[in-house]
Amino acid sequence: MNVSVYLGYGNGSFQDQITYPTGANPVSIVVDDFNNDKQLDIVVANFNDNTSSVLLGYGNGSFAAQVTYATGSLPTAIAASDFNNDTQLDIVVANNGDATISVLFGYGNGSFSDQVTYPTGATPFFVAIGDFNNDTRLDIVVANNGNNNVGLLFGYGNGTFANQTTFTVGNSPQALAVGDVNNDSQLDIVVANTGDNTASVLLGLGNGAFAKATTYSTGFMPYFIALADFNSDKRLDITVANYRDSRIGILLGYVNIAFVKQITLITGNGSRPKSFAIGDFNKDNRLDIAVTNSGTNNVGIFFGYGNGSFALQTTYATGSSPRSIASGDFNNDTILDIVVANSGSDSISVLFGYENGSFSNQTTFTTGFESEPYTVAVGYFNKDIFLDIVVINYGLSNVYVFLGYGNSTFVGVSAFTLGFGSSPISLAVADLNNDKQLDFAVVNEGTDNLKILLETC
Repeated sequence: MNVSVYLGYGNGSFQDQITYPTGANPVSIVVDDFNNDKQLDIVVANFNDNTSSVLLGYGNGSFAAQVTYATGSLPTAIAASDFNNDTQLDIVVANNGDATISVLFGYGNGSFSDQVTYPTGATPFFVAIGDFNNDTRLDIVVANNGNNNVGLLFGYGNGTFANQTTFTVGNSPQALAVGDVNNDSQLDIVVANTGDNTASVLLGLGNGAFAKATTYSTGFMPYFIALADFNSDKRLDITVANYRDSRIGILLGYVNIAFVKQITLITGNGSRPKSFAIGDFNKDNRLDIAVTNSGTNNVGIFFGYGNGSFALQTTYATGSSPRSIASGDFNNDTILDIVVANSGSDSISVLFGYENGSFSNQTTFTTGFESEPYTVAVGYFNKDIFLDIVVINYGLSNVYVFLGYGNSTFVGVSAFTLGFGSSPISLAVADLNNDKQLDFAVVNEGTDNLKILLETC
């Protein structure tokens, strides 16, 4: 139950860890400046001990010991913004166990008030922030998985909120996205419902009310949802990854109708898509989709035509059970490449893109015996102009960095241990100590901690 800090030398290597305690089973993280010293701080929601931990950064890569604040039962998600218009950041936490949200007001010095709780529906899973009634005051939206609704708590601008107003959606809402999907300058809400395999669209009327939810069929068990414009009509479209039926669903935004019937992109029998990346992979100025197919051990590429339709999937072999995907230009040819974390074969696969949209056969780099890599990300970690790769290994409880040479080759540097049994599950990349170098924040399921790896000049 600690945070580990690794100070970097600026060449991709790091010092031994410094540890900081957190609460039990941290599951959500937010990074911002909570004490107005222009240094980034960290707040973590601790699922098993019903607290949030605040770790104030000194700007040199070190952090003060955690200060914990009580939340409701089993906090699952956290977000930060200024709810009472005092120019100080506040915190909102979704509490899965007691069907509440907790609001903790920041004093601007890194400390927070005791929580104020508001009831929500059963088992809130997700929380987001936006101004849904155009009063310039922030409101809170919650996905209530157990009550099949979305709850809105309208802010008064002084830190208090109205009782929840609920809007019915599909069965077991799991994930949501916020955006203006019908171009009326009002925020709308799109929800992925795992229980009935649908997406619900709530069109905002601008006064805090919403039209009755319109429901669209997705594939079986929608697992991930995102908004993007795939047909170049300046309207947001919906993309859903359907874990159980091996396809991606796209619902195109349409004039005065909201969304047309789902277009399905078949990823193959037993493919079990887990994550996807959106980008222009063939340099035609149209968005494409790259998806990891965990069941068939490949990456599928769907090239967009810019009108909402896509070419059939082209697949490229990866290692076993690809779980996470990221893209970037690894060989400085101005063409996007792909990197995939293969949790079943203890490796990452790099596929280099060609200008016609095709990719090379995978080049694999081992992450260690029984490493089970979970998450992969890219960034510049050693002060050169070449993209590097970082991967967290669930099985070996470490972080591994592959430094890129910009010519399609990489060299692995020593793994940075996160502690025995830490089981890292999530990774964030940001500059945490204001030295213009990217650092890592890793959430560890097995040892109930957050670990920070800082790279310094």
